[in-house]
Amino acid sequence: MKVIEHIKNAGSTIFSCEILPPLKGNDINKVFKTVDTLLPYDPKFITITTHRDEIVYKSINGSLYERRVARKRPGTVAVAAAILNKYKITVVPHIICKGFTKSETEYALIDLNFLNIHDLLCLRGDDNKKEGFPPLPAGEPANEYALDLVKQVNELNLGNFLDGSLVEPFETKFSYGVACYPEKHESAPNLKSDIEFLKMKVDAGADFIITQMFFDNQKYYNFVEECRKVGITIPIIPGLKPITVKNQLTVLPHIFRTDIPEAFACELRKCKTDEEVVEVGIEWCTEQAKDLKAHGVPVLHFYTMMAVPSVARIAASVF
Repeated sequence: MKVIEHIKNAGSTIFSCEILPPLKGNDINKVFKTVDTLLPYDPKFITITTHRDEIVYKSINGSLYERRVARKRPGTVAVAAAILNKYKITVVPHIICKGFTKSETEYALIDLNFLNIHDLLCLRGDDNKKEGFPPLPAGEPANEYALDLVKQVNELNLGNFLDGSLVEPFETKFSYGVACYPEKHESAPNLKSDIEFLKMKVDAGADFIITQMFFDNQKYYNFVEECRKVGITIPIIPGLKPITVKNQLTVLPHIFRTDIPEAFACELRKCKTDEEVVEVGIEWCTEQAKDLKAHGVPVLHFYTMMAVPSVARIAASVF
């Protein structure tokens, strides 16, 4: 069952989560352990992040460093297939523009179709502000924006491949979601223009939207209201993350451009240990989740990185 079908068939708010492929060198059991921990709360779908090549520095003889290209978390398609095979849960791999050519994207989509995985989350991908990205092969075009990416998915759904060949349309077409930012994407000049770009992706065929994490529900409600005013009618799924370590008080706003309300920040600053931070984070996120559920959101989507036990405790209180 596709994500949009889960939402349409649900009588109340459903639970979903995002997980990361394991670091290179770790096995799939780390992923299974995460799913097993959250399985009691009946996740209707699981999104799996995609990670591109990045520039890393490897120590040589303890004094020199060599600049190399590496992908620390490969295996998104395989992880999605493994979860689907073991748990029969709908999986939603991320498909991103940055760091991948159009041909690589097409091959990934072909593989996913063979595996009977037809839900996607189509994203531009974050910029690496320090190093940039390793160059792509010369002459290989890439999608610049998520809107370009969804257009490629649409073409493939029609049976149109990049080389110009035409085949019969897929028996089951890809369904995809896109991302949004209740507090505005950092590249957008203002929230209004950000919503206009979001509407372009919706008009192109997106079936659902998942927000970046936020810690102030009113910002989500205001954002949804503005989206509805411009004719965005598809489900807008709130993304939540429980804070688990004190440095996230500054790291999350820096990386994800999300504000932490002063009342929450004040309680976090009082914490003397990360164990205390975990409890404060669970309390705040639980109240967020309960309030959102009371307002009838279609899904509560949790970002689990470094926070699986916290997400489990929150889900136990809310579902």
